[in-house]
Amino acid sequence: MNIKPEEITSIIKQEIQKYESKIETVDSGTIINIGDGIARVYGLNECMAGELLEFPNNVMGMALNLEQDNVGAVILGSDKGIKEGDIVKRTGEVVVVPVGDALIGRVVNSLGQAIDGKGPINTTEHRPIELIAPGVITRQSVKQPLQTGLKAIDSMIPIGKGQRELIIGDRQTGKTAVALDTIINQKGQNVICIYVAIGQKQSTVAHLVNTLTAAGSMDYTIVVASSASESAPLQYIAPYAGCTMGEHFMAQGKDVLIVYDDLSKHAVAYRTMSLLLRRPPGREAFPGDVFYVHSRLLERAAKLSDALGGGSLTALPIIETQAGDVTAYIPTNVISITDGQIFLESDLFNQGQRPAVNAGISVSRVGGSAQIKAMKQVSGTLRLELAQYRELAAFAQFGSDLDKESKRRLDKGQRLLQILRQPQYAPMPVEKQVMILFAGVDNHLMDVPVDRIREFEDKFFEFTDTHHPEIKASIAEKKALTDEIKANLIGAITEFKKVFLAEE
Repeated sequence: MNIKPEEITSIIKQEIQKYESKIETVDSGTIINIGDGIARVYGLNECMAGELLEFPNNVMGMALNLEQDNVGAVILGSDKGIKEGDIVKRTGEVVVVPVGDALIGRVVNSLGQAIDGKGPINTTEHRPIELIAPGVITRQSVKQPLQTGLKAIDSMIPIGKGQRELIIGDRQTGKTAVALDTIINQKGQNVICIYVAIGQKQSTVAHLVNTLTAAGSMDYTIVVASSASESAPLQYIAPYAGCTMGEHFMAQGKDVLIVYDDLSKHAVAYRTMSLLLRRPPGREAFPGDVFYVHSRLLERAAKLSDALGGGSLTALPIIETQAGDVTAYIPTNVISITDGQIFLESDLFNQGQRPAVNAGISVSRVGGSAQIKAMKQVSGTLRLELAQYRELAAFAQFGSDLDKESKRRLDKGQRLLQILRQPQYAPMPVEKQVMILFAGVDNHLMDVPVDRIREFEDKFFEFTDTHHPEIKASIAEKKALTDEIKANLIGAITEFKKVFLAEE
């Protein structure tokens, strides 16, 4: 074999031209301690707070404690197969989740991975789970109503787009039911809903998804589930992940409703994580920054200015109390962050008053600016009349003789409470709410027996839908009760009452 020297020279020249010197440096460390989903890593000198770390077996973690000689990290997933001495690499990124329309109608975990068996989620967009809340200049005041479909809430504790309204009460008082009714009521309202389940049983989440599917509400809803069987770090990041998914739509000028169910379990997951990271405990063994954990989440709810598209993110956080104690640490924290609270009471629930809203303690700090004018007109005296009824009812228990006016107030209060009752998963359009509340507040139901009020309501709506559909249509169009609409409504009530009372 005869090779010419010039051929060798040309080959060497080509190789020299193609040669690139690439040196990759990877900042890595060694696990010195692992257990309970917490790893202590030695050697990550350049690591940042909240940075994503790569553990063996394609498991990711998040750096939380930056100490002098090691980094305390939480593992986002299972720590099986990870042992002391393993290498951990920095990624230089923070935790991100997928966002976009592909998520709508799906059930995902805290990292945005599908867990509903419908295949992977096809989206290329990602956003960090921790983002700074919109500033004062980029917001506008809350002025558009977000209807829950529940008469007791829309009339007395109205919720506006961009508001943060806390749902608080003991276990089994209907907190999730209120949130679900609100989601179901957004059908056809161009509102994207996100339900974040934190630390719940998987069977409960499955039942909830079935309920939303049956109501046709999964078409505009994302469910983010971090069940009780998952690690504390995954439960901790779940609400931030859900919030990020919502902010993506808010930035496009859309309206979003997000439910955090519930932040009590979220605080417990954070406490678990903090104590395992050896952070000093404070009141009720919660770490000192547990207020900040919730405030930086809830402050991200906003109504953006028109210059930024006018999108909104409305938050309904849920808090579970113990024996109605709203003065405990986490309830008082979240009450002070939110724009009002809906307080659900066990006694009312057991008496059959559902939704079991205590109108005395519940409040909306946005108030009438989140109501249509028609609702303001009928609900103006409602709260006052219910307060007078509660006072008189407590007094009347002693069996003393009451004067005529006191008896009238008691009778009216009983009828108003009957009107405010509503079955689960049956939210009502605001026009119908206005019609029946007008009948109650304007003393048109005083001659209808208390035990027949619910029957009256159902049949009255059937009657108006058939014979006077223009009343509902005109309330929906004008959003106010004009003298003409009032006259038509009184006429319809009087006409129907003759038929209804004759049935007895």
